[in-house]
Amino acid sequence: MTHTLMAPAQWQQVDLLSDLHLGPDTPGTLARLEAHLARTTADAVLLLGDIFEVWVGDDARHEPFEAGAVAMLRKASQRLDLFFMAGNRDFLVGHELLADAGMTALPDPTVLDAFGQRWLLAHGDAQCLADTGYQAWRATSRSTAWQAGFLAKPLAERQAFGRQAREQSRASQTAQLMATDLDADACRALLREAGATTLIHGHTHRPAEHDLGDGLRRVVLSDWDFETTPPRGDAIRLSAAGLQRLPL
Repeated sequence: MTHTLMAPAQWQQVDLLSDLHLGPDTPGTLARLEAHLARTTADAVLLLGDIFEVWVGDDARHEPFEAGAVAMLRKASQRLDLFFMAGNRDFLVGHELLADAGMTALPDPTVLDAFGQRWLLAHGDAQCLADTGYQAWRATSRSTAWQAGFLAKPLAERQAFGRQAREQSRASQTAQLMATDLDADACRALLREAGATTLIHGHTHRPAEHDLGDGLRRVVLSDWDFETTPPRGDAIRLSAAGLQRLPL
């Protein structure tokens, strides 16, 4: 059964963000997130994966960049509710990071029951079924045995692995993103199982809205890049008025 997050009665607005890919080389994007969390009128912000470009274990949270990002999230969590769903880049975020940052974990997928509707939230990578190579890697890397072995390695070794994986990913990212998308049948099945009509996800870096037929749809969040010109990024706001895309 799909996990359900019941919105408290006092929530009036919820913001959804994904794919910020934060790292030491994205100070503009980090600053934009800090500004949004400080100014948003939303009662809760749900981060739907790939918030960090790479996460190699919670012991990395004491490194200079990571410590600054955690402090910023912790400050934001004092004025609004923060939730975190793992993506394909930051699936090793654990309880220590979540506790330090004041965030609550969300399983992938999760139904948000809010404002009289059921919204199905996911990162999106698990539904990219045509990317069989990635799906094989995902199954391996999400296993308890693989994660235990990886996290047992020295931090420096894990950081080197993360840098190498990041460079390989950047080299092939454009081709991968254009060659794969979420499987429509898988999305429809998820929605029906969850009793929802709208799937909201990130991962593909292609903000859009897709009609899945039979009154079903999927809405795609933008990735964020405030290091480039023009800058790129958005959020989706849910409220009693429905769904609104917010340019940032």
